[in-house]
Amino acid sequence: MIIASIDLQGGKVVQLKQGSELVLQRDKAPELAEEFDRYGEVAVIDLDAAMGKGSNIEVLRPLLRKACCRVGGGIRSLAAAQELVSLGAEKIIIGSPAFRAPEKQAAKTTDTGPACGEFAVNIPFLEAMVQKIGRERLIIAVDARSQPGAGGTGAYEIVVDGWKTPTGLDLIESARAVEPYASELLFTCVDREGTMTGIDMRPVKALREAVSCSITVAGGISSLEEIEAIAALGCDVQIGMALYTGKISLADSFVRSLNWKKGAYAEHSVTAEGLLPLIAQSPDGQVLMTGFVNREAVTESFKRAKLCFYSRTRHSLWMKGEHSGNTLTLLRMRADCDRDAILATVEPAGPVCHTGAFSCFETGRRYTWEHLRAIIAERFRNPAPGSYTATLDDELVREKIMEEAEELCEAKTRDEIIWEAADLLYFTTVLMTRSGIRVEDVLHELDRRHKK
Repeated sequence: MIIASIDLQGGKVVQLKQGSELVLQRDKAPELAEEFDRYGEVAVIDLDAAMGKGSNIEVLRPLLRKACCRVGGGIRSLAAAQELVSLGAEKIIIGSPAFRAPEKQAAKTTDTGPACGEFAVNIPFLEAMVQKIGRERLIIAVDARSQPGAGGTGAYEIVVDGWKTPTGLDLIESARAVEPYASELLFTCVDREGTMTGIDMRPVKALREAVSCSITVAGGISSLEEIEAIAALGCDVQIGMALYTGKISLADSFVRSLNWKKGAYAEHSVTAEGLLPLIAQSPDGQVLMTGFVNREAVTESFKRAKLCFYSRTRHSLWMKGEHSGNTLTLLRMRADCDRDAILATVEPAGPVCHTGAFSCFETGRRYTWEHLRAIIAERFRNPAPGSYTATLDDELVREKIMEEAEELCEAKTRDEIIWEAADLLYFTTVLMTRSGIRVEDVLHELDRRHKK
């Protein structure tokens, strides 16, 4: 998986060299998050919180509803982690607190420095974090620098406090110690971070051999060849500076991270590589169709924002709906765990199957709340003669909601409750649509309350 990084400082999106030197700055973080989400998860780091200089929570909050985000930076308490999860963060990145010894251990000495016990894997903190938000949501950042005097051995030392404080803790030993509490490790090669000089592959390979959990690699990555090499080790890749400076693109990075060598039907491909299966699904999760893609098809899908496939019979690229108009607008792509299959979330413009059915796997479309909202939105965009929905202005729809709510409360039988609940849901959805509120916005709010 390719993960784009959004670092926040002073309400802006920034890129820092070595964690301190400002190289570039941008606005419009929500738009970036929405764009980056097309290619993979988005890593959002609150640098101000990490450095103890404030918080970017108001900038961060809308990002969590626009993209699948993993969030880090200054998360030092269980309450802070749980709050971010409730706001929509998919995963939480913990750094410094994971390697600062519990208070009772640090209190044994008045000396300073790693040798006196100030730093150690904080097992009680990690256990409590797992209990609070779940191991599947916890990423532990093993940020590290090459150890002084290590020569060419590739030995790395964990650093904390915004990479300013050495801990004396060995990268590999620490990674093994924290693995039971994390679904994933985020390794940043601090020596190379922001320099675009390439990453040191030695600690990456050592980490991959040492632990079995997922690993995301960051720091200095500047070429597609590096991305391919890291992905070949079974690791995900997080990029920042190379992305913002235009040295590499997310589309190319996504393509290079896939395992094309495991693809089937190699004899049908325009290259010596195989084709990968791609499954298309609607935003509400309904499976629409499946096909095969080569590198060019994936690249064209991102370029056109329309789903493209490779035809095994015609031996050529084709865009779904190019002639019928029933295109599939691409929202996002995700690779599976082995990187040899792709799931694409798309917005269908019409029937997907050549038979005229909504999906190639069923005869009709499942009626969902999202489908209801889409019908209502279409009535407002293109009001048909006699359309009742199109006549519902703000005042009238609010009156109907109050009327239907009262009738629902008065309903006695099962059939009456179903009937009145359907009326109330319809008029509520009309009000939501008029106000620009999506079904997923309401579901996100319910999910937030559930996670509180």
